[in-house]
Amino acid sequence: MRGLVVLATLVYFATAQHQALIDYLERRLLAIEDRISLWHEQTARYAIELRELKQQMVSQLENLDKEKETLRMNLDGVGSRVDRVERELDYLETQNGAQPCVDVDDKLIEQQVTLVQEKQKAKYFKLSDCGDMISNIKAMKILKRVGGPKGTWTKDTNRGSGKVFIFNGTDEDTIYEFASVQEFSRSLGLTLSKKLKLPYAWKGTGHVVYNNYAYYVNQVDGVKVVKYDLRNSSVTDSAMFPDLDPVPVYGLTPETVMDLAVDEEGLWAIYATRQNERHISMAKMDANSLDIEQMWDTTCPRENAEAAFVICGTLYVVYNTKQPGRSRVQCVFDVNGMVSNDDAPLVYFPKRYGAHSSLKYNPQEQLLYAWDDGYQILYKLVMKKKLEI
Repeated sequence: MRGLVVLATLVYFATAQHQALIDYLERRLLAIEDRISLWHEQTARYAIELRELKQQMVSQLENLDKEKETLRMNLDGVGSRVDRVERELDYLETQNGAQPCVDVDDKLIEQQVTLVQEKQKAKYFKLSDCGDMISNIKAMKILKRVGGPKGTWTKDTNRGSGKVFIFNGTDEDTIYEFASVQEFSRSLGLTLSKKLKLPYAWKGTGHVVYNNYAYYVNQVDGVKVVKYDLRNSSVTDSAMFPDLDPVPVYGLTPETVMDLAVDEEGLWAIYATRQNERHISMAKMDANSLDIEQMWDTTCPRENAEAAFVICGTLYVVYNTKQPGRSRVQCVFDVNGMVSNDDAPLVYFPKRYGAHSSLKYNPQEQLLYAWDDGYQILYKLVMKKKLEI
């Protein structure tokens, strides 16, 4: 009997020790699980913080790359302008000799005024045998409506290119490129387009695409014409237009200080100045160097003007008439003097939606690409010889 008591006592103590060991192991496992859970939480938090830091670093690096590219292009533009000024100064020195007593700033101002006056008086030499002008508008085709009420759409005037370009708005920096007019028509909005991000935003609606280059107006420090290579996605040149105190060129499109145009003769600038603010002026530009070849003050008034375009060296200004839904060419200016404003026929545009914010002539197709209150419109022109008018 006594042996049984001893055995029972031993079993009790063994069971108690076993239970104590199990309790200890459970406490240790719970502590380990708590530490593992805390480690997971800390690891996840560190991973999130690391991803956020990485995103911030990538964003800052991208901004630095953009600023570096912008600075490089600005330096390139400054270098080109400095070279151009140096060439002009060298030329003036060889022609007139040195004048050490004249203040440099006064000399530059006098030089600029002299160059403008000479380019306004010089005789214009045609680059082509083009002698056509508008007789009438044969047809009108509304392709679609995309974008805001004001913008520009145009086709590359390069004979081998069928690409179409959309400049939506009056102060943006993204061009939408389509492979053809048909692809633009099929596209749901701008979904089928290729986006081209410009380093400088454009101002107004005076842009053109000429031989794989986009020419547009930037208006940050004065009026600057920018030449952008669409194939290499880079700015190849830029030039400040002579400081003539510019004003909006069209009374009904105040966002546009300068309107660029292309015809059979090349690149033109349509603008207005405070010195002659009642009328529109125009200039012939070298598409390669962006130099101004010659300038003219026309007799076409700015008031009530919507847009303008150039065909064979003749400026056509479109005005809003008092008739509802109608506008017409009401003033022409021929740089060659073959046609006077009194001899030119009145060309009425078919019924429209609002007002033309841009009209771009394509000399290869003899079509006008018009932007009218967000509608993209094509006008087919009927032409005749200037001598027949």
